[in-house]
Amino acid sequence: MKKIILSGLVALALSTTAVAGETTPAFAKADKLKFSGTHYLGYTNKSVDGGDTTGSFEMRRNYVQVKAYLLQDPKDYLRVTLDATYDGSGKASVYVKYAYLYLNDILPSTGVEIGMVHRPWVDYESYQGWYMRSISKVFAEAKESSALTGSADLGVNFKTKTPYFTSEVGVFNGEGYKGDSTTESIGTGMSLEWRATVAALGNGEKKRKATKDTYLDASFFGQYNMDNAANGSDTNGDGIKDTANTYAFYGIHTVYNTPLFLIAAQYITAKNDYEGTSKYNGDGYSVNTTFRFGEKKQYSVIGRFDVWTSEKDSTGVEQTTNNAIYGVAWKQNKNVKWLVSGQNYVAKDDRKYDGTTAYDWSSVMVTAEVKW
Repeated sequence: MKKIILSGLVALALSTTAVAGETTPAFAKADKLKFSGTHYLGYTNKSVDGGDTTGSFEMRRNYVQVKAYLLQDPKDYLRVTLDATYDGSGKASVYVKYAYLYLNDILPSTGVEIGMVHRPWVDYESYQGWYMRSISKVFAEAKESSALTGSADLGVNFKTKTPYFTSEVGVFNGEGYKGDSTTESIGTGMSLEWRATVAALGNGEKKRKATKDTYLDASFFGQYNMDNAANGSDTNGDGIKDTANTYAFYGIHTVYNTPLFLIAAQYITAKNDYEGTSKYNGDGYSVNTTFRFGEKKQYSVIGRFDVWTSEKDSTGVEQTTNNAIYGVAWKQNKNVKWLVSGQNYVAKDDRKYDGTTAYDWSSVMVTAEVKW
């Protein structure tokens, strides 16, 4: 439904152009436009147990974004973010990841996103507990740990920020922003999703910086998908999911950060009411840490360890996987970060998250994370 193949992404970024020292103005019916971008570029060498070793250059993510400030409150805006990826098939796919109107303080300390919005959990963990999204998604969305949720969806998301408590609560279609109407029944049920976080050190209302702020957070988060096709099944073998199933997951997470180091841990349990699959069924935990050094804490040593155990599927196999990530990072300046990392995936029972045959594998990655 939301997948869009575009001939060019760069036009959005070129709305303001400098030529011979002069600036060409951008015209819009808005008080102000703000452009930005985030890009994950790299190379991965992957070795599969019993298989080949392959290497490839990657365009993992290319986010180009514009915010239009339209109303009297300077914190109200319309945001559109395009997400371009390359899957190795010879073409880039471009998605509308975010397209929402944000209204500030519609309730005390609470704003709301309406449209293609953030889901409550992924963005929080990415920017408070795991700052290395350019090399791996967070535990709840990584395929190595069952791919329980995503980062964006159509719906509404209420976001509350106070010094000692923050939260997000929303209702969504539940399919995610990459849902495809040709293979899934979009919106057959709705998804209730939430995050509630205690900010023990009292700085929950501010935009934190990992190398400057100290914080201690504890969160309860989860998702309840009501008869939704994304976690359904193909009963007649035609490639189309023709059943919808309810599933839910619940998690707890805590993180302690200082300019010198970060340590975070979490536990998640998930249950799908369709017993014929192990997907969205199981539980697991993840621990990650970062140690920073240098005059501006520009150097980092990182590590993460995930364990996911799926419930028995129709074959009677209980699937347990271990996933370890480790590496070093150098923040060259405010725009560019370099990372060298490794990953080891162990499928103890020779199966992976969706029940199909899997093999152990390891990889080495070189990544440039670019922001402007």
